Amino acid sequence: MKLIFIHGSGGCKESFRHQVEYFSNSVALDLPGHPEGKLCESIDAYVEWLHGYISEQEMTDIIIAGHSLGGGIALLYGLTYPENVKGLISIGSGGRLRVHPMYLAALEKVVADPEHAEDPMGEGASELIDPELAAVIDRRTAENGPAAMLNDLRACDKFDIMDRLGEIDIPLLAICGTQDIMTPPKYAHYLADNMKHARTVIIEGGTHFAYAEKPEEVNRAIEGFLEELTAHS
Repeated sequence: MKLIFIHGSGGCKESFRHQVEYFSNSVALDLPGHPEGKLCESIDAYVEWLHGYISEQEMTDIIIAGHSLGGGIALLYGLTYPENVKGLISIGSGGRLRVHPMYLAALEKVVADPEHAEDPMGEGASELIDPELAAVIDRRTAENGPAAMLNDLRACDKFDIMDRLGEIDIPLLAICGTQDIMTPPKYAHYLADNMKHARTVIIEGGTHFAYAEKPEEVNRAIEGFLEELTAHS
């Protein structure tokens, strides 16, 4: 089985360093426009891009793991193209990903006037991540630019498959940190309660970026999920 990691809004493949180093048959991808290529304006469009990539690489027996925006991509991929998907992993994500209008308005100001507007997403997001990885993530986020963050958050804000979760007939692991204020644990529990084959793992002390902050715990959860999939395949 091939494990594919998809980053969150404005993010980068490097954020999954601890996972890619731990799981040998895995890959983390940069979504288009991060920074190479053209941004996709919706989660549906990101799903189509991912499907093209998977088809081009002739990947089979895949497990899609996504953080936040990436989790929405994983869920919608499983709903739209279930044939080759053996499992889904949602990390700090959910079936609906509304964004507070305050963040969108503030980012619009940053994009319009980057020198004088304050980026609302720029402070504190990586303070619990080890400094070396945090520096890489911060650099790559800056390379992507605030326009990529705004684009992705708008895509999240339009995303809602709450009423279709029961149609997804693929095993799901929903991971969430106890201190995640953007997509709190109730999002993960909702997935588990409304999907056919889903369960949650809640990471004590983890925030929205629990996979980078507490990689050993998250990797153990993913490893257990992979073992379950192998046992039932």
